[in-house]
Amino acid sequence: MISHQEEGSGRGKSSLLRTAWVVLAASSVMLAQPVLAADYTITGSSNTYLRMTRTISKDDLYPLYEYLRFSVSTAEKDGSSVSLHLGAWGRLDLVDKSSDHYTDGDLQYGFLSYQGAKNNLVVNVGRQFVTEGVASERIDGLYARSDFAAGFTGAAFVGQPVVTDPSYKGGDYIYGGRLAQGKAGLYTIGVSALRNESDIARDREEEGIDVWLHPVKQVDLTGRSSYNSITSGWMEHAYTLSLAPIDAVTLSADFSRINYSDYFYNVTTTAFALKNNGGVLDPNEELTTYGASAAWTPKKDLTVAAEYKKYDYDIQGSGDYVGGKVAWTAPGSLSVGGSVHRMIGDSERLRYYDYRLYALKKVGHAELGLDFYNVIFDRPIDSVKSSFALTGIAAYEVTEKLKVGGDVEYSQSPDFDREWRALVKVAYAFDMKTGEKGGKSEK
Repeated sequence: MISHQEEGSGRGKSSLLRTAWVVLAASSVMLAQPVLAADYTITGSSNTYLRMTRTISKDDLYPLYEYLRFSVSTAEKDGSSVSLHLGAWGRLDLVDKSSDHYTDGDLQYGFLSYQGAKNNLVVNVGRQFVTEGVASERIDGLYARSDFAAGFTGAAFVGQPVVTDPSYKGGDYIYGGRLAQGKAGLYTIGVSALRNESDIARDREEEGIDVWLHPVKQVDLTGRSSYNSITSGWMEHAYTLSLAPIDAVTLSADFSRINYSDYFYNVTTTAFALKNNGGVLDPNEELTTYGASAAWTPKKDLTVAAEYKKYDYDIQGSGDYVGGKVAWTAPGSLSVGGSVHRMIGDSERLRYYDYRLYALKKVGHAELGLDFYNVIFDRPIDSVKSSFALTGIAAYEVTEKLKVGGDVEYSQSPDFDREWRALVKVAYAFDMKTGEKGGKSEK
């Protein structure tokens, strides 16, 4: 998030102002569109959350969050469309402060989008989230993609990165793109790159390869590899293979490897910062994981699964996680399930059994549920032998557009003797369509 009350956030403010000007300009365009367009659609939603908990230091945290989303789209006679998308959130602390200030907020996205009638052409301008190969970024800028001949697809973006922590520098501008070639339903192979830099330094320079292979109905392979040109090292390899030899059985296997010094070279939050950048992560650490799972569906509403996962840290040690789960669902009425797993690791915190039981029942317009999760350590951690969390869930559909609900959690862990949390949520959605002749219909 961008804190507009912190020193050093001037660049975040100016970025937000630029985005606001884009939004205002886009709004002006959209207001004129209905005159020319065949029809347009307005959609929006409001999600309100009130979280309640007490911290170890006896602070009563009651932050009230509001998330607003709004879209206007037009459909032209030639098959193209223009749309405006806005999303923002705000927080108000009702009792004690949950951060440095009682209030906070951010414009999550605000962009104008054009979708062409041919070649899957898309052009976006404004604050947006871009996911193209190695890029998974929120930017204030321009994004475009299109299909070309012979199965080729190209995408490019340029702008300023949106920094989530004002104490970190995100670079003055970011740009990149992805080029892919494939055949629908069979395969896609892509190469991508991004560069994030300031006037005096390169903050990030990454390249990547991504693949998707689906040679036959029963086989599906997805994966990616990314490289850091600044550190001259591979950041990540991650691949998953899925097999469905028969309709009732699904098998999968996965492999990943992350090199911390390359992967976390330049981040915008302290949670993932390396020690030499003021964080807690060891730059010499490398993590390799691999595993396999099998799911069997003997009946339409019943699924039984078994899974194994290996975690291998070069410095912290390794761990094996193995277990199974079962789930049964009666359509529109009842869902129940459970799981049991065993973790065998090198440290005491990574030697335990975990269990989960849950049930969700739908009665008319109401939903009621319980979820119990329990961890039993081989040896007590800070005098705690068993850690658990019991959650009660309730929701009610007042109308098709208005839903209210909440949950209450009571838990115990080595870090907190007794803790309770509560969440109240209200969700409202609306949409309206206006036709070429001015007729309106609301849903």
